[in-house]
Amino acid sequence: MIMTNSLLRGICAGLVLAAGAALGQTPAAGPAFEVASIKAAGPLDPSRIRSGQMHLGMRIDAARVDIGSMSLADLIQEAYRLKPYQISGPGWMTSERFDVLAKMPEGASREQVPEMLQALLAERFKLAVHRETKEHAMYALLVGKSGPKLTESPPDADAPAGRGENAQATIAGGRMGVTRMSAGPGGGMHLELSKMTMARFAEILSRYLSSPVVDLTELKGTYQMALDLSMEDLLSAARTAGYTVPGLGGGGDAARQPADAASDPGGLSILGTLQQLGLRLEPRKAPMEMIVIDHVEKAPTEN
Repeated sequence: MIMTNSLLRGICAGLVLAAGAALGQTPAAGPAFEVASIKAAGPLDPSRIRSGQMHLGMRIDAARVDIGSMSLADLIQEAYRLKPYQISGPGWMTSERFDVLAKMPEGASREQVPEMLQALLAERFKLAVHRETKEHAMYALLVGKSGPKLTESPPDADAPAGRGENAQATIAGGRMGVTRMSAGPGGGMHLELSKMTMARFAEILSRYLSSPVVDLTELKGTYQMALDLSMEDLLSAARTAGYTVPGLGGGGDAARQPADAASDPGGLSILGTLQQLGLRLEPRKAPMEMIVIDHVEKAPTEN
């Protein structure tokens, strides 16, 4: 069980990092990478994830694009600027993970990276898709009746509020400020977030609730937060991301829900955190654009 707890914490730390790594929304014509290599990624190492030593997600440095340990579903999400619940395809897309190293052509900008990923996925994975608009169950993130109970981040937020002296690992930075993680009660996880917007918080909630969460709070600031995640919260996030946890199952097609079915959040302790922050969730349905996978190969063609 100790190994299972460690694995779950590592997975969920990676999911928090992914929530803060979204690219911009600027459309562009369809460029392609000058050169790109795709390799199968090694197994996830929870201790390296927690310590920030394992490369997860996307980094862009000048003309270099470095993608670490992302699933095919993750890559499609980045390429089409979508949330995980906007992709309809086979469950196995979340199982295998890949490292991608690519060079952008001269004069290209980081805002064009998604279109370059689209071209790369079509070439190397033979990806073919079409768009549909479907009615989708979702949750609206709203301010509670008594108003928000949030602490705004200082302009130079470099340390999260909460149990900073007990934090065991710094796992993220950048646009989300410093994020620290430590063991929580009952084998769970305690997260301290120093610079969180409501839009990014809604994205994190989506990963734990297995359903879309849309920010309708109209709160525009950045906030310091402390979250206590139970073992059930961690399991829910792992299943949503398609991971199979040894001895506890999950992953594959079982992790994917139909568009008209919202997960039941009743057993998740994260809802208690929402109440403490003066926030609430309200179930709704709304039309949502989806990417439907028509064809995709499990492995890329050779470099």
